[in-house]
Amino acid sequence: MENKGIIGAVCGDIIGSFYEFHKTKDMDFKLFTPYSKFTDDTVMTCAVAEWLVDDPKHSHEELVKIMHRYGEEYPHSGYGGMFKRWLENKCTEPYNSFGNGSAMRVSPVGFYAKTFEEALQLAKISAEVTHSHPEGIIGAQAVAACIFLLRNNEQHKIEDYLKDYCNYDMDQIRKNWETIRRKYFFDVTCQGSVPEAIYCALKNMGFPDGYERTVREAVSLGGDADTQAAIAGGIAAAVCEVPDDILNECLGRLDSQLVDVIERFNESCNQ
Repeated sequence: MENKGIIGAVCGDIIGSFYEFHKTKDMDFKLFTPYSKFTDDTVMTCAVAEWLVDDPKHSHEELVKIMHRYGEEYPHSGYGGMFKRWLENKCTEPYNSFGNGSAMRVSPVGFYAKTFEEALQLAKISAEVTHSHPEGIIGAQAVAACIFLLRNNEQHKIEDYLKDYCNYDMDQIRKNWETIRRKYFFDVTCQGSVPEAIYCALKNMGFPDGYERTVREAVSLGGDADTQAAIAGGIAAAVCEVPDDILNECLGRLDSQLVDVIERFNESCNQ
């Protein structure tokens, strides 16, 4: 298994899973507990990865089918209420959500896309099958854009894009980070959780242990820990390797089907 790519989001999800309901503001938390497990973040990330690899048309309809199938195969993964009803009722129309579910599952797009425009378009499709609110789409596009630009050594373009097109002001977040960290609480909206998760990655990825630092920062915000760690970890893994000990621990907590999808996705991106 490669140490970069969407495994970064998966490991972030697993590490953050315990702390979604056991909040911490301490970065020196235990990375894995007996209760650490993959959640809906991983399941739907793999659904998007399978869609990108197996559907050459990248249609809304096929993504909906794949997501419904994953929902049936992994029914107890911690889905949010609206998304769970969407799965259970086999809905084919979106429900205008601006929740961070669109951003948590989008990392495969950033690694798959061949152009920046394709990254934004595929992110839009991946979001709007459920999260059709403009903020839901923007959240997905922001994450995919960060990953794409990092992969292509265009990090210098990230903050301007986020400010001009997403209304995410990283400079203001940077200036007020300690206050944000202290006062931050559980927020599942894109606009209230995605910018902070992105900043965790941008702040830490230059360090030798950038991936672990990123995930620790995201979890220790004390918010939607698994999702923010999945978003931040997915972005960080565009340039940082996931340490072997973290990678192996997380692989041991996945089933063979999810591992197979991740490996097929990696092979497709490397062709």
